[in-house]
Amino acid sequence: MSDSNSPPPSLYASREPIFPKRVKGNFRNLKWIIMIVTLGIYYITPWLRWDRGPQLPDQAVLIDLANRRFFFFWIEIWPHEFYFVAGLLIMAGLGLFLFTSALGRVWCGYACPQTVWTDLFILVERWIEGDRNARLRLHRQKKMDFRKIRLRLTKWVVWFLIGLATGGAWVFYFADAPSLLMDLVTGQAHPAAYITMLILTLTTFFFGGFAREQICIYACPWPRIQAAMMDEETLTVGYRDWRGEPRGKHRKSEGAENLGDCIDCMACVNVCPMGIDIRDGQQMECITCALCIDACDDVMAKIGKPRGLIDYLAFSDEPGERAGNDPRPVWKHVFRPRTIMYTTLWSLVGVGLVFALFIRPEIEMTVAPVRNPTFVTLSDGSIRNTYDVRLLNKHGEDRPFRITLTGDPTLRVQLEGTPYETVDVPANATYLRKVYVIAPTSSAPAASERTEFRFWVEDLTNGDRAHNDTFFNGRAN
Repeated sequence: MSDSNSPPPSLYASREPIFPKRVKGNFRNLKWIIMIVTLGIYYITPWLRWDRGPQLPDQAVLIDLANRRFFFFWIEIWPHEFYFVAGLLIMAGLGLFLFTSALGRVWCGYACPQTVWTDLFILVERWIEGDRNARLRLHRQKKMDFRKIRLRLTKWVVWFLIGLATGGAWVFYFADAPSLLMDLVTGQAHPAAYITMLILTLTTFFFGGFAREQICIYACPWPRIQAAMMDEETLTVGYRDWRGEPRGKHRKSEGAENLGDCIDCMACVNVCPMGIDIRDGQQMECITCALCIDACDDVMAKIGKPRGLIDYLAFSDEPGERAGNDPRPVWKHVFRPRTIMYTTLWSLVGVGLVFALFIRPEIEMTVAPVRNPTFVTLSDGSIRNTYDVRLLNKHGEDRPFRITLTGDPTLRVQLEGTPYETVDVPANATYLRKVYVIAPTSSAPAASERTEFRFWVEDLTNGDRAHNDTFFNGRAN
């Protein structure tokens, strides 16, 4: 029986830092390639130029919040076209479902920003402090001598610079990169830019340098919902315990012939960035980065055993493999009704977005009747309604637009401030103009009547047209 005066046991254990060992292999090389490509895209993209003419920004990818526009190379998204962004988000979600159902948490293991930046921070840490054993010794060293202080400060400075570059690259997506860089250096940038950079710098520094696996385990919701995307056909990193057990290190001792292929070298544990033992079975913490596969394959090669003790495998193959049969081909796991459905939905959304992009008009108009007053009786007895007509010109140069109406031959249109029906609309701009519609006395509708008609706008340069239906309100004489 425990002493009633003793303190209760703690429900929480302090974090023990994880120091993954360096490993070589196909999956590690793939992670290096993905890290270089993704970081290269992130840091370089704001500096790419794209000529759109003299009146538009020449930055290839720009989120122009001031003018409420998104530029992506030759594509320009306006505020009312947010459905394109929504479609891309739907495609991203379906893509995540597709890859998860086929290959488990492959996104987490290879392309997630937390994984990519953590890999980069661990690489810096290894360069400065050494591989796993050297970092462990430095961590366990109680004395803060000059060498430990120097190594730690050097590492933290490099981490901070990476975080600063991360925050800096992010703000460059929202303004002209060269101009903003000059403003940042000279202290003339908007405070929002400095605040955003500071937040992203500190979060990158903390998440990639200190939190690491804890972000994946505690902060990210995806480990908790990935099970809904996976089934027994999903290929995920696993341990063939029927081949590896029972474990044993001494291969020349008595009874060694009864041992499995696993020599309990802990190589798979030492290289794991999450600090788990894949031999304990499927775990929420596993991000399927496959570094344990590289480590195990290397050991198997050294002891003359076939690779694949730890590998991408499907639970549905386990009974057959235990019985000595070969696993089914990978393509049979990947191409199955569930993944085909996700691929079909993903493709349909993509095709729909491309189709909508090519058929969207270059000119648009919206019409809003002025309600106060609903109509005005002029001195000659005719009735006039007023409308706010908003014209959108998506071309890169000013265009002359003509406004007309159809539906009632007795109605005539007049633009405020001019006797003409044409107006010059600036390039890549929305232009608001008051338009009057007048009905002569003899044809003015009764107070309870509403005459429907259609506004038309025509681009006199190329003949493109757009229309909008509305009503004319009047009263009896």
